[in-house]
Amino acid sequence: MTKIRVTKEFNFEIAHALWNYDGPCANIHGHSYRMFVTVIGDPINDENNPKNGMVVDFGDLKKIVNQEIIDPLDHSIILNKKAFDSLNSTDNQMFKKQYIVDYQPTCENMLIDFTRKLLKKIPAGLKLHNIKLYETATSFAEWYASDNDQ
Repeated sequence: MTKIRVTKEFNFEIAHALWNYDGPCANIHGHSYRMFVTVIGDPINDENNPKNGMVVDFGDLKKIVNQEIIDPLDHSIILNKKAFDSLNSTDNQMFKKQYIVDYQPTCENMLIDFTRKLLKKIPAGLKLHNIKLYETATSFAEWYASDNDQ
């Protein structure tokens, strides 16, 4: 068969702050993230299959990414647990949607977290090829399976 890469773009908003950072990103601020998820596989070759000719239905890939990443994180604030504990304001209405993590919420670490989640959900017969996460229009981090013995 012929391997084909299929990519879906996602857009979402997240606020974060970098705990104990020595620059302006120590303050709570937000980004409009763009993420490209690419899987690789063989197109289905079965005329009786309604997804004949597809590597993956874009809707199925969208459902996985939305469930694992977008729905819990879009318009949330993501903070390192140490930063969250320092706020002592869990009843503050501005912090109703929180995603507390044990890591520094940099673009790189968020990408690692997202990758781990998606690797568990990618359907059999597909392989997660790469993920590109833009934090700003000109700054992004990338994960490639080939770089990580996947």
